[in-house]
Amino acid sequence: MKHTFASVRRIMQRLKKQLASEKGFTLLELMIVITIIGILSLIVVPRFMDIPKKARVEAARQQIAAFGLALDRYNLDNGIYPTTEQSLVALVQKPSSDPQPINYNEGGYLKKREIPKDPWGREYIYRSPGDHGNDYEIMSYGADGRDGGDGENADIKSWE
Repeated sequence: MKHTFASVRRIMQRLKKQLASEKGFTLLELMIVITIIGILSLIVVPRFMDIPKKARVEAARQQIAAFGLALDRYNLDNGIYPTTEQSLVALVQKPSSDPQPINYNEGGYLKKREIPKDPWGREYIYRSPGDHGNDYEIMSYGADGRDGGDGENADIKSWE
Protein backbone atom coordinates (compact mmCIF):
# COMPACT_ATOMS: atom_id res chain seq x y z
CA MET A 1 0.00 0.00 0.00
CA LYS A 2 2.81 2.39 0.84
CA HIS A 3 4.29 1.71 -2.55
CA THR A 4 1.02 2.52 -4.28
CA PHE A 5 0.56 5.81 -2.40
CA ALA A 6 4.16 6.77 -3.16
CA SER A 7 3.61 6.09 -6.85
CA VAL A 8 0.48 8.17 -6.92
CA ARG A 9 2.27 10.98 -5.04
CA ARG A 10 5.14 10.93 -7.60
CA ILE A 11 2.72 10.99 -10.48
CA MET A 12 0.85 13.92 -8.94
CA GLN A 13 4.09 15.85 -8.38
CA ARG A 14 5.17 15.21 -11.96
CA LEU A 15 1.80 16.48 -13.23
CA LYS A 16 2.08 19.62 -11.08
CA LYS A 17 5.53 20.35 -12.52
CA GLN A 18 4.29 19.84 -16.10
CA LEU A 19 1.30 22.07 -15.56
CA ALA A 20 3.43 24.74 -13.91
CA SER A 21 5.85 24.75 -16.85
CA GLU A 22 3.05 25.03 -19.46
CA LYS A 23 2.59 28.59 -20.69
CA GLY A 24 -0.38 30.13 -22.47
CA PHE A 25 -0.34 32.60 -25.33
CA THR A 26 0.91 36.08 -24.61
CA LEU A 27 -1.26 39.09 -25.35
CA LEU A 28 1.08 40.04 -28.19
CA GLU A 29 0.71 36.61 -29.83
CA LEU A 30 -3.07 36.84 -29.58
CA MET A 31 -3.07 40.34 -31.11
CA ILE A 32 -0.92 39.15 -34.04
CA VAL A 33 -3.26 36.22 -34.75
CA ILE A 34 -6.34 38.47 -34.56
CA THR A 35 -4.69 40.97 -36.93
CA ILE A 36 -3.85 38.23 -39.44
CA ILE A 37 -7.43 36.90 -39.30
CA GLY A 38 -8.74 40.45 -39.85
CA ILE A 39 -6.51 41.02 -42.88
CA LEU A 40 -7.50 37.67 -44.41
CA SER A 41 -11.19 38.42 -43.90
CA LEU A 42 -10.80 41.78 -45.66
CA ILE A 43 -9.35 39.98 -48.68
CA VAL A 44 -11.50 36.83 -48.78
CA VAL A 45 -14.98 37.95 -47.66
CA PRO A 46 -15.61 40.46 -50.50
CA ARG A 47 -14.86 37.76 -53.06
CA PHE A 48 -17.50 35.50 -51.55
CA MET A 49 -19.97 38.38 -51.31
CA ASP A 50 -19.92 38.75 -55.13
CA ILE A 51 -20.81 35.10 -55.76
CA PRO A 52 -24.59 35.45 -55.13
CA LYS A 53 -24.71 38.59 -57.30
CA LYS A 54 -22.93 36.87 -60.18
CA ALA A 55 -25.12 33.80 -59.74
CA ARG A 56 -28.29 35.89 -60.18
CA VAL A 57 -26.95 37.44 -63.39
CA GLU A 58 -26.02 34.00 -64.73
CA ALA A 59 -29.43 32.60 -63.71
CA ALA A 60 -31.14 35.39 -65.70
CA ARG A 61 -28.96 34.60 -68.75
CA GLN A 62 -29.83 30.91 -68.48
CA GLN A 63 -33.55 31.63 -68.12
CA ILE A 64 -33.49 33.93 -71.16
CA ALA A 65 -31.73 31.16 -73.13
CA ALA A 66 -34.41 28.66 -72.00
CA PHE A 67 -37.14 31.07 -73.14
CA GLY A 68 -35.35 31.32 -76.49
CA LEU A 69 -35.41 27.56 -76.96
CA ALA A 70 -39.10 27.41 -76.03
CA LEU A 71 -39.90 30.29 -78.41
CA ASP A 72 -38.07 28.54 -81.22
CA ARG A 73 -40.14 25.38 -80.60
CA TYR A 74 -43.29 27.53 -80.60
CA ASN A 75 -42.21 28.98 -83.95
CA LEU A 76 -41.46 25.55 -85.41
CA ASP A 77 -44.95 24.33 -84.44
CA ASN A 78 -46.86 27.46 -85.45
CA GLY A 79 -44.76 29.33 -88.01
CA ILE A 80 -44.82 32.50 -85.90
CA TYR A 81 -43.52 33.82 -82.60
CA PRO A 82 -45.93 35.11 -79.96
CA THR A 83 -46.58 38.83 -80.35
CA THR A 84 -45.53 41.37 -77.73
CA GLU A 85 -49.15 41.50 -76.56
CA GLN A 86 -49.38 37.71 -76.27
CA SER A 87 -46.12 37.83 -74.28
CA LEU A 88 -44.17 34.92 -72.84
CA VAL A 89 -47.45 33.66 -71.37
CA ALA A 90 -48.04 32.10 -74.81
CA LEU A 91 -45.40 29.54 -73.86
CA VAL A 92 -47.65 28.10 -71.13
CA GLN A 93 -51.14 29.09 -72.26
CA LYS A 94 -52.58 29.08 -75.79
CA PRO A 95 -53.12 32.66 -76.93
CA SER A 96 -56.70 33.70 -77.61
CA SER A 97 -55.76 36.81 -79.58
CA ASP A 98 -54.60 37.01 -83.20
CA PRO A 99 -52.47 35.68 -84.70
CA GLN A 100 -53.74 32.35 -83.47
CA PRO A 101 -51.19 29.52 -83.28
CA ILE A 102 -52.14 26.78 -85.78
CA ASN A 103 -50.46 23.82 -84.09
CA TYR A 104 -50.14 24.78 -80.43
CA ASN A 105 -48.62 22.13 -78.16
CA GLU A 106 -51.34 21.54 -75.56
CA GLY A 107 -48.69 20.86 -72.91
CA GLY A 108 -47.16 24.29 -73.51
CA TYR A 109 -43.51 24.92 -74.21
CA LEU A 110 -42.07 25.12 -70.70
CA LYS A 111 -41.84 22.29 -68.18
CA LYS A 112 -43.53 24.33 -65.50
CA ARG A 113 -46.87 25.79 -66.44
CA GLU A 114 -45.86 29.26 -65.31
CA ILE A 115 -43.51 31.99 -66.49
CA PRO A 116 -40.78 32.48 -63.90
CA LYS A 117 -39.77 35.95 -62.81
CA ASP A 118 -36.21 37.14 -63.10
CA PRO A 119 -33.86 36.48 -60.14
CA TRP A 120 -34.80 39.88 -58.66
CA GLY A 121 -38.53 39.07 -58.66
CA ARG A 122 -39.57 41.11 -61.74
CA GLU A 123 -41.21 40.12 -65.02
CA TYR A 124 -38.99 39.58 -68.05
CA ILE A 125 -39.55 42.05 -70.87
CA TYR A 126 -40.56 40.43 -74.17
CA ARG A 127 -40.92 42.08 -77.57
CA SER A 128 -41.77 40.47 -80.90
CA PRO A 129 -40.70 41.64 -83.34
CA GLY A 130 -37.69 43.04 -81.54
CA ASP A 131 -36.44 46.61 -81.71
CA HIS A 132 -32.96 45.45 -82.78
CA GLY A 133 -33.88 43.48 -85.90
CA ASN A 134 -34.54 40.17 -84.13
CA ASP A 135 -37.66 38.01 -84.34
CA TYR A 136 -38.01 38.43 -80.59
CA GLU A 137 -36.11 40.04 -77.72
CA ILE A 138 -36.14 39.14 -74.05
CA MET A 139 -34.61 41.31 -71.37
CA SER A 140 -34.21 41.77 -67.63
CA TYR A 141 -33.21 45.15 -66.22
CA GLY A 142 -30.89 43.51 -63.68
CA ALA A 143 -30.68 44.13 -59.95
CA ASP A 144 -31.67 47.79 -60.00
CA GLY A 145 -34.74 47.27 -62.21
CA ARG A 146 -33.81 50.25 -64.42
CA ASP A 147 -32.57 50.61 -67.96
CA GLY A 148 -28.77 50.56 -68.28
CA GLY A 149 -26.34 50.07 -65.43
CA ASP A 150 -23.10 48.26 -64.71
CA GLY A 151 -22.18 44.99 -63.02
CA GLU A 152 -25.20 43.33 -61.46
CA ASN A 153 -27.31 46.38 -62.39
CA ALA A 154 -26.58 45.88 -66.10
CA ASP A 155 -29.40 44.83 -68.38
CA ILE A 156 -29.37 41.19 -69.46
CA LYS A 157 -30.47 40.91 -73.09
CA SER A 158 -31.17 38.00 -75.41
CA TRP A 159 -29.59 39.78 -78.37
CA GLU A 160 -26.20 40.43 -76.77
